[in-house]
Amino acid sequence: MLRNVLGLIGGFLLLFTSVVRADEYSKRTVVTINEPIIVAGVETVTLQPGVYVMKLMNHDHNRNIVLFYNERENTLFATVMAINNYRLFPTDKTVLKYYETPIGNPPALRAWFPAGDRWGQEFVYPKGLATKIAKETGTKVLTTPATTEEELITAPVTEIDPTGKEVPLEEAYVEPEVNEALANAEPGPVAPVGEPRPPEPLPATATPFFAIGLFGLATASTGFLLRRMS
Repeated sequence: MLRNVLGLIGGFLLLFTSVVRADEYSKRTVVTINEPIIVAGVETVTLQPGVYVMKLMNHDHNRNIVLFYNERENTLFATVMAINNYRLFPTDKTVLKYYETPIGNPPALRAWFPAGDRWGQEFVYPKGLATKIAKETGTKVLTTPATTEEELITAPVTEIDPTGKEVPLEEAYVEPEVNEALANAEPGPVAPVGEPRPPEPLPATATPFFAIGLFGLATASTGFLLRRMS
């Protein structure tokens, strides 16, 4: 129980003290990290406490590859594949989210939301590490078979659940409540092809009280006329 609580807290932990935005196109963000974190690209690296620069790769066909540099941007630490992630309420500070990892290991970076943006990046992990994180956290983790930086451009992305089952990304992101509603829906009668659908009966909304009153009024009027004639 304690580990689950700590995991939830760690999932929203902000491991930085300052943020500077310099380039809207690349989402260049400077972060100060206060403790080691795991970042998994083609190679899994552990970033030590310090100042780092995160930004999107300038690529024509893939805007979801994140680069991790040192503060001077003369050393590249990691090139990481990601997919778009959306949040309803943007904040004025950069947000980094994490996966819980086994005791004694640094947290694994899960997502990055630049300051003021609704759209962020959710990171994709190598299959072996993704499977371990999914089993440890009880959550689904994105994964890719890419082994080189060139393969990151076109490599497929799948999702691994806590049981180790791998699901195509398109199926993984179908809203479960929509699937459930479709599964539970009861189809109505379908008319045979080429035959008109029979008209549906209209609901009975009229009542006999008006007809009874009209009959009584007619009877009274007839009696009145007979008396005048006699």
